[in-house]
Amino acid sequence: MSEIDRLSEDNEWVDLDFVDRERTPEQIIEMGIRLHLAGLSLSNTKQHLERLGVQRSRAAIHNWVQKADLQRTGTRSSNYVTVDETVIQIGTDRYWLYAAVDPTTNEFLHVRLFPNTNSGLTYVFLRELREKHDIGDTTFFIDDAAHLKDALSRLGLQFHIRRHGNRNSVEHIFREVKRRASSFANTFSHVEPSTAESRLESFAVWWNRCQS
Repeated sequence: MSEIDRLSEDNEWVDLDFVDRERTPEQIIEMGIRLHLAGLSLSNTKQHLERLGVQRSRAAIHNWVQKADLQRTGTRSSNYVTVDETVIQIGTDRYWLYAAVDPTTNEFLHVRLFPNTNSGLTYVFLRELREKHDIGDTTFFIDDAAHLKDALSRLGLQFHIRRHGNRNSVEHIFREVKRRASSFANTFSHVEPSTAESRLESFAVWWNRCQS
C-alpha cells in the first residue's frame, strides 16, 4: 500500500468539502493536514510533500488546516475530568489555554484560549463545557488555584484537589501542546488569537483521534 493510500484511510474526521475549490488532490490535502497536526512544522510539511512531487506553499498548507475547520462532536459523560490551564505565546503576547481532559481516555473535552486567567473566564469555560457534555455528576480534579475552586463552586460542580495521579494526564497533554505550539510558532506569530484557538481545536481533534 502506498504512503498516500495509507494516510488517506479513515478520513471521515476531516471535512474536505472545500476541496472542489482546490487544485490539489484530496489525498495530498489530507496528508498535509495530518502531517502538520502530527507535529511537523509548515516548512517540514512542505518539504515532505515536495518529496512526493507536490509543490505547495506553507500558506497553502496553513489554509488547508483552517478550511477543514476540525471540530469535536458528540456529547460525553465522564466520571472524572481534569481541568487546568497553561500559557501559550502568540506573537509577543501571552494567552492562557484552558483544557478539560478525560483522564480515563486522555481525550480533550473542551479547549479555549483566553487573554488572562481569573474566576470569571474560568466560569465561562466550565459553563461551555457543561453545555457540551453531561458533567452534572462529574468529579473535577484540579490544583488548589482559587479561580478554579470559585468557578466550580458557583456552578455547583464537585471537585477534588489533586496535584498528582490523574492530573498527570492533562500535564502530559500540555507538554505536548507546548511542543506543538513551538512547531506552530511561525504561524502563531502572525495570526489573530481566534485563528490560534482554531488551530489548537484542530490539534485536539487529531489528538482525540489518536487515542481512540
